[in-house]
Amino acid sequence: MKYNLFILSIAVLIFQSCSKQIETTDSSISAKKGSESVSNQYIQYTIPKGQQYCDKSIFVPVKCSQISFKVKFDSSAIYKTVADSNQADINKLYGFSDNNAAHHEYSARFGWRWSNNALRLFAYDYNNGVMSFKELGTVQIGVENTCSIKVSGNEYVFTLNGVETKMPRASTTTLVEGYKLFPYFGGNESAPHTISIWIEELS
Repeated sequence: MKYNLFILSIAVLIFQSCSKQIETTDSSISAKKGSESVSNQYIQYTIPKGQQYCDKSIFVPVKCSQISFKVKFDSSAIYKTVADSNQADINKLYGFSDNNAAHHEYSARFGWRWSNNALRLFAYDYNNGVMSFKELGTVQIGVENTCSIKVSGNEYVFTLNGVETKMPRASTTTLVEGYKLFPYFGGNESAPHTISIWIEELS
């Protein structure tokens, strides 16, 4: 009997150590999608102090016409850069490279920064190695935001909480063809403290 209990205890510990930890928020449990109840599950992306890449920056190929996701920031999104001039740098949130090229050649993603006492989101893209951006609006700490980037011919359509903004697209592929781009701090500086961002990718 003691031997059986020991084996059972080991099995439980192994199962727990292999379980992926995903945050489920109280507000998401009652969310509705059509007539179905859905549970929104966020993955936490962490940028350690003194780093620029997040802890989950991996190569993930992507081929699609649109990506959609929800995002939440906590108070770690409030920061002060060492050089005042770097406060205007745009950090990267989520998106993709395009045109089967490196992301500094062709890409589209959301950007963010803390400036003038507000958390601001941006449309941010590269075409033929030329970067362009446009502010989409301010968002609140701890509040869920719905975002998407859609390919529409020679345009990217960025949507933040239902409001569309169009950006140029010079890629020649019909669909997005590249790899996913994950949270990144900078700009010129590394993260002044550990920053956490929660993202849930939508189908």
